[in-house]
Amino acid sequence: MRRGHVKCNVAKIAKGPRLSDEEIEPYSIEDAQRIMTEAEKDRNSARWAVALSLGLRQGEALALRWADVDLDTKQLRVKWTALRPIYEHGCRDQCGRNPGFCPQKVRVNFLIGETKSRAGKRTIGLPDQLVSLLRDHRAAQDEERRRARQLWTDGDWVFASTTGEPLNPNTDHHEWKALLRRAAVRESRLHDARHTAATMLLALGVPERAAMGVMGWSSTAMAARYQHMTDSIRRDIANRLGGLLWEVTAARDRRSEDAGGADSISA
Repeated sequence: MRRGHVKCNVAKIAKGPRLSDEEIEPYSIEDAQRIMTEAEKDRNSARWAVALSLGLRQGEALALRWADVDLDTKQLRVKWTALRPIYEHGCRDQCGRNPGFCPQKVRVNFLIGETKSRAGKRTIGLPDQLVSLLRDHRAAQDEERRRARQLWTDGDWVFASTTGEPLNPNTDHHEWKALLRRAAVRESRLHDARHTAATMLLALGVPERAAMGVMGWSSTAMAARYQHMTDSIRRDIANRLGGLLWEVTAARDRRSEDAGGADSISA
């Protein structure tokens, strides 16, 4: 078109196929409780409580440092996101494997980077129960530091290995899958925990603007993507609607009957 060889761009007038997004089913409150109860048997159990209650992205949770968590004021600051490792051969490509499986692999990117968007940098209030879990988690980590002694790598990570190193996102993913199997709940992506947290905010009636601040959304369109109409929310709406229409009508009828009875007594 720019060179004048065709009169119009046919791609602009072509009708593309309609794509339907797969509806994601968040976990119910009961399933989320089962997951957290089973997680209590493992180290780093607070990791999954943070995912299900606060809806942090995987990278945001793994990039948390204790300096970002204030258990006295019950606040948590999200500043960074953990980056998936990128490796290069340390053997000069002699092993014939993918760089990630090279015995002498060398990581060539940073551990953490900027959050997904400007809205991702946020401060979140912590429930009292989560504050208690994080206190216990820090005490357990202090004991691991004592046992590891000189092997401990002090990076101030909230969720770390037994020697203080940051958790690998791939390892974190497999631990989530194993946790779901032990909790006997349906399999799902780790990112679905974020959908679960967002849907709980909807069930609680948290205003959209406040939900955006908690979840780190940059636009209101994200609410439609992450907050889902579950059966429990539908039942709650139906019960409220019934209370508004039928119970108010019944109360008005009772008042009318009471007024009629009073008139007959006075007569």
